[in-house]
Amino acid sequence: MTPDLAMIFLFAGNFAPKGYATCDGQILSISQNTALFSLIGTYYGGNGQNTFGLPDLRGRVPNHQGQGPGLSPYTVGQMGGTETTTLLVNQMPSHSHAVNVNNAAGTTATPGSTTYLAAGPSTGSGPNASALKTYTTVANNASLIPNTIGATGGGQPFNILSPYLTITYVIALQGVFPSRN
Repeated sequence: MTPDLAMIFLFAGNFAPKGYATCDGQILSISQNTALFSLIGTYYGGNGQNTFGLPDLRGRVPNHQGQGPGLSPYTVGQMGGTETTTLLVNQMPSHSHAVNVNNAAGTTATPGSTTYLAAGPSTGSGPNASALKTYTTVANNASLIPNTIGATGGGQPFNILSPYLTITYVIALQGVFPSRN
């Protein structure tokens, strides 16, 4: 089979067969590859005067140019994406946690992970009763509650790669010059 010039194929070996080059972003001379340059230009690198680049598919998934319904637009040669990510607080779904509170008088002055907030002593009984406002003084910058609410997670990036199989992408350096429809 004679390939069209600039066609990309998957090859099960770890080298590029004769007439092909690996799609690893290498820079080629325009003067030695004029037909190929006329097809791919500088979409993948090079200065456009003396050199041009081949596609670099190392660690990348090919993506068709254009824009599908409800999708973002992509142009030939555009690269994007990442292998890992770190979630930020504003990317996490909102959620809340209940606070355990008891309406009975408190029995401990030291809050902790096994105790909960409770009502203070009452001024009496009946409909006019109310909880006393009890306060205490503490030193400046003292921690009132040793168990605080804070951020969770380690802030470390995690892998977001889909399952994969590594294989060699090659591009035809020789072949039939493709005609346009």
